Amino acid sequence: MKFRVLLSLAFVVYESAAYPFGSHYPLPEGQVSQTFTDNFNPVKNFGGNGPYSDGRGFGISRDPPEGCSVDQVIMLHRHGERYPDVGVYQTIEKAINKLTAFEANNTLEGDLDFFSEWDFWIHNSALIAQETTTGPYAGLLDGYSQGTEYAARYKNLWDGKTKVPMFSSGYQRIIETARKFGEGFFGRNYSEIVDMNIIPEDAAQGANSLTPSCHALKTSNVCGNLTHIMPEFSVAAERLNKQNPGLTLNSTDVYALMITAAYELNANPYSPWIDVFTREEWISFGYTQDLIYYYCDGPGDAASVAAGSLYANATLTLMNQGPEKAGKLYFSFCHDVNITPVLAAIGLFTPKEDLPVDRLPFTYDYHSGDFVPMGGHLVFERMTCNQTANNEKGVYVRAVVNEAVIPFEECSSGPGFSCSLSNYTTYLNSKLKDFNAVCKTPSSYPQELTFFWNYNDTNQYDYQNGPVSYQLGLTNE
Repeated sequence: MKFRVLLSLAFVVYESAAYPFGSHYPLPEGQVSQTFTDNFNPVKNFGGNGPYSDGRGFGISRDPPEGCSVDQVIMLHRHGERYPDVGVYQTIEKAINKLTAFEANNTLEGDLDFFSEWDFWIHNSALIAQETTTGPYAGLLDGYSQGTEYAARYKNLWDGKTKVPMFSSGYQRIIETARKFGEGFFGRNYSEIVDMNIIPEDAAQGANSLTPSCHALKTSNVCGNLTHIMPEFSVAAERLNKQNPGLTLNSTDVYALMITAAYELNANPYSPWIDVFTREEWISFGYTQDLIYYYCDGPGDAASVAAGSLYANATLTLMNQGPEKAGKLYFSFCHDVNITPVLAAIGLFTPKEDLPVDRLPFTYDYHSGDFVPMGGHLVFERMTCNQTANNEKGVYVRAVVNEAVIPFEECSSGPGFSCSLSNYTTYLNSKLKDFNAVCKTPSSYPQELTFFWNYNDTNQYDYQNGPVSYQLGLTNE
């Protein structure tokens, strides 16, 4: 017992000598947190309506695996954050008008008590469907920032002077995003370097399009009736009505007010509508967005998979041709509903079973907030890799979705869970669908995607005033 006391006294003397002010010995701070209380972020439940956020991946480094270097980059990018289009705007306006009419003779209380001080952020109808220019999540800022980030990441693939083609579908906000990205990537010489190619959003483009149209009907009989199926919307309406006797919100109004939160955040730093609804209600809203993409423009619709096969097959050809023959940088810009078909065609985020429409499952992998928020992007990296103990020297492919590396489930044995180009070619050819056969493309329309190889080398479309114009020569291929 005496020995133990002496040891304790000795430790006290040592601690006091080393730390004369009586502080405790400073234990090293842990590197990682061991606490995960939840996995909730409202942005992830906005689907494709709200601001950009990085995708959730598997912890794989965004940088190339050791011994590998990226020699070709092919990107498909959605336009940046925007104001709602006409249809969504009218839906929002109808719900807001109902609250305004109630407030004329009453005071909104409870979760809606902020409404009298809230300012409807769309002050001019000319803003509808346009890129946002205000707030930390502004669409044009997003495009420019992404360009600067990619310039830093892939600057070795451009010599600072060689002209580079870029491709945009023919919609104003998409062209604006493409321009801002180009300005961020290529800097002040953007208009001297970039050959902007604007591909018409026209069914007559056939297969030679960034926005291919399927002349066959949608194969899914679920699409179009998915926005209000979750019971939580009715529960939310009942709660808000109870807080304000005489108010008559319904599930359609609740859906509109929830989508208001997403779109307001595209232009403002903050939206009070986020706090109106519970986590359960936001999770349900997010699932309705997943259902819409899945059944209308994703793996739940065979026509969409066929449409996505066009771009997927073109990128496969570019990667097999390699940077020496095909070029090193391919930047393309389109809508969200043109990216989800490509993801379906290459087999990313595809559930093993169709998503149920009568309940919310918790074991599915199709979360639209991870792959098509505003500013969402899919990147193919072609890599040349040295031989390692585990892999042969060769060319490999990996996909990056919103800065998260997403391996191909059936082909991920390469460096950093990549896929060898030869195996990827085999893998993809087994999945691609014949667009012309499935979609019954009229014989008078282009039957192939050719603009990656037959593009206009002019900068006259880098900036335009007035109505959007196109490279007419591309429509005749």
